[in-house]
Amino acid sequence: MKLLIAGLNYFPEPTGTGKYTGEMAAWLASRGHSVEAICGLPHYPAWEVDARYAQLHADGGMQVETLDGVRVVRVAHHVPSASGLTAKARIWIETSFTLSAARFWLPRLFSRAKPDVIVVMMPPMQMGVWPLIYGMIRRVPWVLHVQDLQVDAALRLNMLKGGVLGRVLYWVESFLLRRATVVSTITEAMRRRVVEKGASPDRAWLFPNWADIETVRPLLPQAPSVQAMRAELGVPDAGGECEQAATVLVLYAGNMGEKQGLDLVLQAAARLRGDARIRFAMVGAGAARARLVAQAAELGLTNLVFAPVQPLERLPVMLAAGDVHLVVQQRAAADLVMPSKLTNILAAGRACVATADAGTALADVVAGTRGSGEAKPTGVICAAEDVDALATAIRRLADDAVLREICGRNARAYAEAYLDRDAILARFEQQLAELVTP
Repeated sequence: MKLLIAGLNYFPEPTGTGKYTGEMAAWLASRGHSVEAICGLPHYPAWEVDARYAQLHADGGMQVETLDGVRVVRVAHHVPSASGLTAKARIWIETSFTLSAARFWLPRLFSRAKPDVIVVMMPPMQMGVWPLIYGMIRRVPWVLHVQDLQVDAALRLNMLKGGVLGRVLYWVESFLLRRATVVSTITEAMRRRVVEKGASPDRAWLFPNWADIETVRPLLPQAPSVQAMRAELGVPDAGGECEQAATVLVLYAGNMGEKQGLDLVLQAAARLRGDARIRFAMVGAGAARARLVAQAAELGLTNLVFAPVQPLERLPVMLAAGDVHLVVQQRAAADLVMPSKLTNILAAGRACVATADAGTALADVVAGTRGSGEAKPTGVICAAEDVDALATAIRRLADDAVLREICGRNARAYAEAYLDRDAILARFEQQLAELVTP
């Protein structure tokens, strides 16, 4: 097949939508398909343009490169700093990309060659505008893949006010969902939501996120590389190997945005600062990171350290370094997003604490209730936005090494059963083939 993938975020962004889009495109290219991607400047999660693309950003032009067998076309667009990341700034990111991408799309409206199918990654919502126009004019099917119900989340979390703007955004989103040939999304709860918002039930696919279960595997905690990472993340070294083993490292690794509600982690660290066994580490970048660092200093959290985003080659070691992983989600965001960090935590065979109310997609995975039979928990669930519940759940896992081991084994088994990248992408490839040649 000749495939065109449209997404603002793309490799080499290490997390989030860009990571999954790049991996999907490279996998499809490795299968012999002709794959082209139109995307923006790598900038997430630090909200700084990757130095390799600084000149393109300054020139405001377009650049073509080949990455993992994919022809990647990048256009420049506005990238605000993390401190300037307002709702209006986010809308301008999307709009500036849409305008810049016209130089890619307009010539293709009149070109003889055309793709067999277009795969559109959302958010941002405006990614669907050009594929909609192109698909109507050139009679090309297009799949709108929803990684994040951005408008719902922004309104529920008060990151965007309602009123006229909210109604307009809802209308545009619903219009795109209705007009796409197919809408796909990452959880069954989100699939139900896109149907409620206008997608046809028989044109709504489940296309979950995955993990590279061959690369991300459980590692022995006593491995020198794991012990070195633990030292970097604040596990004290003075007492030797035995004391290191007794220290429980509680790790949050991922985007540090406002919608995660990560103040809760700082509050839990403050509650548990009297327990010398428990150390906290927060690894990543994002719009809220500077504020969280300042807040931790104000609280005098000597039991918590911050570390930058780690290179992908260090991901398995970083995951193995954490004894308890945190998956934090605000109640208002439940079933509108699914934290992408969870897939790698499961693949690494590590126990987690998730702030999720019962019945949500996140809670179902952590409770181990997918499928029939006995529940096989991959971690401990606690009520969202409840610092006492979070501190209690952390202490429960810190006190029970056997429970952590059981949850870790269940986590790895879940990843092998449901998160294998090759299996998930092979199903998607078959669905695309059926869409092209019904």
